[in-house]
Amino acid sequence: MGIRYMRKTLTLLVCMAFVPLFVFAQLTTPPNGGNKKASVSEWIGITKIELNYSRPGVKGREGKIWGTQIAHYGFQNLGFGTAKTSPWRAGANENTTIEFSTDVMVEGKPIKAGKYGLFMALEENETTIIFSSNSTTWGSFFYNPDEDVLRVTVKNQPLNELVEWMKFEFINQTSNSASIALMWEKRMIPFTVSVDLHALQIASFKKELQTTPGFDFRNYVQAATYCLNNDIELEQGLSWADAAGSMTYVGQKNFQTLSIKAKLLDKLGKTAEAQEVLKEAVPMGSIIEIHVYARELITQKRTDEALALFELNYKKDKNDFTTNYGMARGYSAKGDFKKAQKYLQTAIKLAPDDGNKQIAERYLTMLKENKDIN
Repeated sequence: MGIRYMRKTLTLLVCMAFVPLFVFAQLTTPPNGGNKKASVSEWIGITKIELNYSRPGVKGREGKIWGTQIAHYGFQNLGFGTAKTSPWRAGANENTTIEFSTDVMVEGKPIKAGKYGLFMALEENETTIIFSSNSTTWGSFFYNPDEDVLRVTVKNQPLNELVEWMKFEFINQTSNSASIALMWEKRMIPFTVSVDLHALQIASFKKELQTTPGFDFRNYVQAATYCLNNDIELEQGLSWADAAGSMTYVGQKNFQTLSIKAKLLDKLGKTAEAQEVLKEAVPMGSIIEIHVYARELITQKRTDEALALFELNYKKDKNDFTTNYGMARGYSAKGDFKKAQKYLQTAIKLAPDDGNKQIAERYLTMLKENKDIN
């Protein structure tokens, strides 16, 4: 009996070894304390900035928020956790986090791409914004100053109207910067994030062109065009233009690739080389491509070169709306409004739709008043 009992016991233990152990997991419910979870993000160029936070409400405590236990000033011992003294958590519940997809500048100071815990050491007139390498703690109960990555001090600003639920907003946006403003009750705390827009874009192009996008000549043209339009890294742009037209298996020698190369050469002061490349490009260009290129020359006040291209286009097809329209633009740029009228009248007859016809008729009126249509 003893042996049979032992065998049964052993069998039971083996079976129990394969019984899953269920760990208690909480059901999904709203944040405690009546707070609201929120996230907000914005792009500055190719840089994404995202904040995740909980939104406490004023809840009738107007005038009793700042400098109280709700949003305490400076660093205080909160009576819990491992922190000796803690800043405000910049929200409620879990600590607020901010994430940058690229390196950025905060109030002119550099900070690397990454996710950070966001804390605030509040004072009456100014606030120290703290970026911590620890983004996973609850509130600021476990704040450790040794984990600080960056601190910046900014001025607090008053708000005329009450903001019931604390929020972060992106304000004062420019092409390479934005201010991130915490707004709550009647106070705003803004800090500015900026990026080196062009440097990041060029670095991104270099990286991407070594991957799948690098197998399409049009992406090299796009990168080269960015350099041209922003007057930066022109030699790098020329290198990309060369690759677009000549790279094995990828490059295509066409008007698009040759014309961007010509523009970059011209921008670099290599005028003779630019003209030779353009001569090769023109026979490959469509009527629309030549027309657009000539219009760009007009904006650069290079009216003789523009008219020459419009004339080459016209010779391709004299019974085309675009070629006649181009001749009108070319002669208008030269100040010969009578000749321009002649070609525009023909263009009106060849207009492909009412919209183009109406625009051309409006331009004809301008020419009759000796006004340039460009």
